[in-house]
Amino acid sequence: MAKLLDGLPTLEKSPGARERTDDTDHGGWHHMIPTEPEGRWVGDYSPPPASTAIWVVIAAITMTFAALSSALIVRQGSSLDWQHLSLPRILYLNTAILFLSSIALEIGRYRLTAFKTALERQTVRTGNWLRVTLFLGLVFVAGQWAAWMQLRSHGVYLATNPNSSFFYVLTVAHALHIFGGLCGLAYVIHKLKRGRLRKSTLDAASRYWHFVDLLWIYLLILLWVKV
Repeated sequence: MAKLLDGLPTLEKSPGARERTDDTDHGGWHHMIPTEPEGRWVGDYSPPPASTAIWVVIAAITMTFAALSSALIVRQGSSLDWQHLSLPRILYLNTAILFLSSIALEIGRYRLTAFKTALERQTVRTGNWLRVTLFLGLVFVAGQWAAWMQLRSHGVYLATNPNSSFFYVLTVAHALHIFGGLCGLAYVIHKLKRGRLRKSTLDAASRYWHFVDLLWIYLLILLWVKV
């Protein structure tokens, strides 16, 4: 008899079920389910939104550029060899391009979250606007490279003087963070194309992109006033 019982399938209670022992419930066995493999529940788990990680990244970047800004101001105030640097005009065009990229991103984000009908068509349009954002971001980086080459053509290098050093450090550091944002946008476009994009992922990428946009406006004002 023991051998026969050993061969029976094992049962376990479903998550959150309460066992009842009255006669109408037959001992609570209708709350029992066959034991399921652990792998079945992996896909049902929803990870926390990515917004928390993005805010941590934004805070770290803010502290980094705040430290660089403080170093620039202190160096300028205590230096006798500080020379004013004429900023390349292409920087202002780059600012407009980056601002337009944020507008394109918000249009795509709105189309994805606001429309509930014709979802496939709206998804295609959203993907197009995200690609526009990605393209404008690449144009911005190319424009920054053109500004660096323009300064080099005038004999202004990283070690030419203290203000040129800060200009290159700040603009290159910002361009690297723009590149990180471009990678994030490429990831969002890939997920959208496969139909697996989470709203939290899109929101996190948008927050980061708008942040580096505002960061550049701050840096441009800082460079125009101090450098």
